[in-house]
Amino acid sequence: MSRQVSGTQLSASTARAHHFPAAVLVPVAVALLVGLPELLGDRGRLAAVLVLQLGLVLAWVLVTGIEGFAGSLTVGAAAAVAADLVLVLPERPALGGLLVVLGVGFLAAVLQQMLRRPRHDLVASLSGTVLLLCPVGALAALLLLGRSTGSDRALVALLAVGAALVAGHLVDLVLPRPQLAPGVPRGLLGLVLAVPAGAAVTFLGRDLADLPGAPSALLFGAVLGGIAALVALVSSYLVVEAADSAETPWALTVVQVVLPLAACGPVALAMLAVL
Repeated sequence: MSRQVSGTQLSASTARAHHFPAAVLVPVAVALLVGLPELLGDRGRLAAVLVLQLGLVLAWVLVTGIEGFAGSLTVGAAAAVAADLVLVLPERPALGGLLVVLGVGFLAAVLQQMLRRPRHDLVASLSGTVLLLCPVGALAALLLLGRSTGSDRALVALLAVGAALVAGHLVDLVLPRPQLAPGVPRGLLGLVLAVPAGAAVTFLGRDLADLPGAPSALLFGAVLGGIAALVALVSSYLVVEAADSAETPWALTVVQVVLPLAACGPVALAMLAVL
């Protein structure tokens, strides 16, 4: 994807290809996280989170071009399963258990990259694998969101994040202005409007989520919307950089959608614990 494309061309063609698939996939991902727990309880929640984790692992390795394809997939998938087990098996799970997964995952990534031959792009590939461990672990936090805060609170939080992401994509699809960076179809308007979109959902669902008053509900949704919008912006930078070499366009969309969801998981859990 050429970084020299004009702003008009971006809003007409590139923005459509960049935002429309993501705007469609966001409701699917949120429905998965909301629907399966309602149908299958904790097992459904585990299945939904694991699907997103493994999808992100595969998409991340494809999009970033990490060397050692099979080894990177193995490390990422193993980290996903380990992170989930750490938060599912104990009677009183805590996010602190993920530190063990991150530590062992880092050592596994180093070992995997050092054992492969030849060792081209060692630093970049190691960095990409280690960075992958962060959203994989953050997604596991969604397992605690419904268990420790209640399914209704989890529902409202996930809907707020989904609303913020969809609002940002749709606004930038129509009017990515003022453009935040050359070649990236993201505008300040979409970034700003994602915040009230998230706040509106938590405000309307404040009774269902048992949030303590309208100000707290608005603050909760605004924070989630802001974080989702910022991480979605970062994801767009990554996707634009990788678009030229990516042979699987669906992987770009998965990264755009799952990374913001992962970032909001621990934040939603922490805020609901104190509200």
